[in-house]
Amino acid sequence: MEPNFSLLLTVIGSIIALFIFFYILPINLWFTAQLSGVRVSLLNLFLMRLRKVSPSLVVNAMITSTKAGLNLTSNDIETHYLAGGNVNNVIKALISADKANIPLDFKLATAIDLAGRDVFDAVQLSVNPRVINTPPVAAVAKDGIQLIAKARVTVRANINQLVGGAGEETILARVGEGIVTTIGSALNHKEVLENPDRISKTVLDKGLDSGTAFEILSIDIADIDIGENIGAKLQTDQAEADLKVANARAEERRAMAVASEQEMRSKAQEARAKVIEAEAQLPLAMADAFRSGNLGIMDYYKMQNLKSDTDMRDSIAKPGPGKGKQG
Repeated sequence: MEPNFSLLLTVIGSIIALFIFFYILPINLWFTAQLSGVRVSLLNLFLMRLRKVSPSLVVNAMITSTKAGLNLTSNDIETHYLAGGNVNNVIKALISADKANIPLDFKLATAIDLAGRDVFDAVQLSVNPRVINTPPVAAVAKDGIQLIAKARVTVRANINQLVGGAGEETILARVGEGIVTTIGSALNHKEVLENPDRISKTVLDKGLDSGTAFEILSIDIADIDIGENIGAKLQTDQAEADLKVANARAEERRAMAVASEQEMRSKAQEARAKVIEAEAQLPLAMADAFRSGNLGIMDYYKMQNLKSDTDMRDSIAKPGPGKGKQG
């Protein structure tokens, strides 16, 4: 039993050792590479294991690129892998660009990939342009009529501007700005409705794709709707504001008139008080005149008769209640 157990351990150990050996030295992968015309040494595959690089990924990428006629080295692919790039995506992008006669080298492709953009999608976008629909853009012509326009922007990727170039948001913002400028410069809204291509020509002439990752091929106005009469609305709002100002000024003048009236009443009351005060001094003056002999009793009676006569004439001159003019 013991010799059989030792033999079993030896066989298991040999299998494990062979597995480790073929894992460290992927002979089958090296053999596949040789058959595919890719020159890579076993030592290089062993060193890839030590550098924690997947030999199968590198070899398969080299096989694919070699079959496509691309001249790439294992060092190039390994460097991009260690930098955190997507090797398979870069290889597919290079092959697509080569077939479509788009100038794209490995250095630029890896730079685009490491910048966070999908380089394969960018190549596809260069071959098949994309249509971007703008949101509704509202603008007001000089006659005060609001127009709401929608546009379709056909773009394709600009490979050389993908690194550091602005994205779709910038394109949409610039197109919207161009639409607002064109409509705002029109004398009336009918000009824009009759010639919508005027917007496209004006916007295209501005070179809106400068500094972006795209090249604008065309701008087509999909729809133009008439919005509100902004001019009339502004005039109405201005008239309401003027009316409020006028009412406020009238109220101010009324308040000032009321205050002036109250002031005059106060002055009249003050004058009346002074008269009453003066009349209250009259009996005292008369008494003093009697004592000093300057006023006699007959003089007093004459003054009373004169006062009574004056009061009678005043009562006759005033019309009584219910009396009117007789014709």
